[in-house]
This record gives sequence, structure tokens and C-alpha cells, in this order.
Amino acid sequence: MSRGRVLIVSYYFPPAGGSGVHRVLKLCKYLPEFGWDVDVLAPDDPKWVAHDPTLEQDVPEGVVVHRARYIGPDHAQSGADKIAAAQGWQTVTARAAVAGRRMLLPDAAAPWVPFAARTGIAAVRERGIDAVLTSSPPTSAHLIGNVISRRTGVPWVADFRDSWLANPHRRYERRTVRYKRSLLSGIARRTMAPAAALTAVTDVIREEAEGYMSRPVPSRTISNGCDFDDFAAYQHRGSAKLRLLHAGYFFGVRSPRPLLQAVRSLLDRRPALRDVLEVRFVGGFRPADREWAESLDLGPVMTVEGTLPHDQTLQAMKEADALVLLIPNASGIGRTVLSGKVFEYLAAERPILGLVPPDGAAADLLRSAGHDWIADPDDVNAITDTVERLVDAWIANRLGDVVIPPELRARLDRRARAEEMAAVLAEVTGRTAVGPVAMGAEL
Repeated sequence: MSRGRVLIVSYYFPPAGGSGVHRVLKLCKYLPEFGWDVDVLAPDDPKWVAHDPTLEQDVPEGVVVHRARYIGPDHAQSGADKIAAAQGWQTVTARAAVAGRRMLLPDAAAPWVPFAARTGIAAVRERGIDAVLTSSPPTSAHLIGNVISRRTGVPWVADFRDSWLANPHRRYERRTVRYKRSLLSGIARRTMAPAAALTAVTDVIREEAEGYMSRPVPSRTISNGCDFDDFAAYQHRGSAKLRLLHAGYFFGVRSPRPLLQAVRSLLDRRPALRDVLEVRFVGGFRPADREWAESLDLGPVMTVEGTLPHDQTLQAMKEADALVLLIPNASGIGRTVLSGKVFEYLAAERPILGLVPPDGAAADLLRSAGHDWIADPDDVNAITDTVERLVDAWIANRLGDVVIPPELRARLDRRARAEEMAAVLAEVTGRTAVGPVAMGAEL
């Protein structure tokens, strides 16, 4: 059969770094195996918070990348960092800029939409595109898909990595936040009207997205996945200390404070562990968190680094004795969160300290893969006890690799996720799917 060509619209694509890049990057890698060649539409330079030019070497040969002009806010720093770095009258300017960014709808990437839509329409017409796939966040990507689909008639699949409305980092007790959410709900319904199909990383997000639609369309949960090949070049080596590693950023309600309070409490209980334990943060702290952490007097037990290139981050994960996964409760929203970081940690096959809602999706997945170091992310006493169990297991030389069973490994592999997405693309274009996955198959 003839091959199809899909245009993937993604705000995050190399040289952007961070976890938001990898779902699309892996689709670029594996979709061609299932009959789909890939073009990508991405911004030229939005000055992402995470910038990692080394990831450009992972863009497969044959993928054509279309760059659309970006004129939106500068994302090289978080809002908190911008305000903290400002001095004098510059503080007023920084606060105004952050406030202005928050007023953009549906999100801060909105000014990119007209430029991206124009570039995308030209790509569809010039490249023989058969389907458009938009990946969010930011949700502005779906506005772009809406315009391209209406102007060209090409079927559009909307892929959700996060909820559009249930953001765990928003404070919904505030009237202004609730009002903005009502506006976003209306935007979502109007935007999604022409979508041919929906995909999402969790059932909860998929069901929410189905509620935006005025008509039934094919929908499928396609979770994030593991690319075990990424870790093939690295191996774990023992050291004189138990090395805990957290890779990623802190923003919104995600905070390192409960973990560090737990470490401080454990050191007070067992002072000798100061020479045994090392907690490493790769990705940096917010200024306020750094200042607070320094007041705990943890000394060399805690190290904080900025962003590392992705390959160095993977190496650090494999070398760590345990990886720290932090998903906040966020008034119950955290129970449904299954971030890409969960799968990247699983692929490293190192023990995972899961500071996640104990009855949530992330905890269930960790347990199914053999990880039982789980504590409520807000319960300092529970975290303290879990870290102590982890330390004692390491001292007893019982903290080895956590090898994922073959059946689960095959189900979590990124290649399987791409096969599922290829089946969705085949469904909306009327093509024959390559491979055994069909739209109604069980994950």
C-alpha cells in the first residue's frame, strides 16, 4: 500500500529540551515503521526554559521540520525567576510581563498561532500531507490544527499530553482562576469542533477531551512509553554513598520541600547518614526554594545543578542508586497524572522513590513494574520512613536494578505507542493500518 504523510504540530521540538519533547520525537522515530512519514511544524525560537541542542541529532533522517516565526513571550526563564532576578523598577516591569503572559488565551503561545497556521497550510499543500496531528500542551497547538484542517480539508487528530482544564498547578479556589477556566472551556469546545479523532495519555484526559466534542469521534488512550534503547550505552556503578536523583523542574505546586524536610528529619534521627546519603537535583530550583533549602543546613548531602543535555541526564539516571519521582496531590488532580518522566524513569530500570498519590495512576504503574518505595508527596513523616527504608536496603546491598518483566516491557515500549498512533491515523484517513493494532484494541 502507499505510505501516508503526517504533519505533527508541536511547540516543543529540538533544540527545545525537557520531557515535553520526547513523545513527538519518538513518534518521528517509529511512525515510519508503520507506514507514516513525518513532517514537523515547530516554532523557530521561543527561547524555551529547557534548551538542548544535542537532541537535534535524535531527529531521524527524512523528517522535514517546518519552522514558523514565534513572537510570543520569552520562556527562557520562569515567571518566578524573572521577578526574582529583577531589581528596583525592573521588578514592576517583570511582574507586568508575567501578568500579561497569564492573560493570553488559551495560553502564552497564542501569538504563535497565526504564523504557525500559515506555515502549516503551506506545508500541507506543498508536501502532500494526509493527516495533521497536534500535540499539547500548549493547547494553542490545537488552534493551529483547527485552522489547518478547516482551510485544507485534511483530517486532524488532537493529542493531549495534559488536561486542557484540570491543571494541577492552578489554584481553583481563586475566582479569577475559575473564570479563566470557564473561558478556556468555551475555547476548547469551539476549537475541537472539526477534529477527526482524539488521543490522550490517560483515560481521564481522554474522557475530558471527549466532552469538548459535539459529536462522537474515534478516541483512544495512548500513554507515554519507554525507550529502553536510550539507556543501552549506560550502566550502573556502585559508589560510597546512596545517590538519590531528581531530574526535572519545580513549578506551580511541585516542590522539593517535603522531600528535603524528610531528609533533614532523617539526619536528625540518624546523624551518621550524613556521610551515606546524597540527594542530587538536576534541573535547578526556584530562587525561593533554593534559599529555603539552604536554611536546612544539609551541606554536601544536597547538590543542585542546572539543566544537563539529555544524554548526560540519562547517564545520571542510570548511575543513581534511586530516582525521585514527584507528582503533587494538587487537590486530587495528581491522582490522574501519568507524566512522561514516569516512563523515562522506568526505562532506566533503577529503583524509584515515588512521592506520588498512593492511590493514583503513577503509583499503580510503579507497583506493576516492581517498585514499592511509595509515599504521599505531602506527608513528610511517610517520606522520612520510606527514605529510611531505602537507605537501609542500600546498606544491606539489596538495592539493585528493577528489571521490567518482558510482557510489560513490550507493552510500555515507545514503538508500541507509535503503532497505536499509526492505527488512529489510518482510521481517520481510510488507510489500512500497518501492524496488528486496531482502534478498538486493548492497551
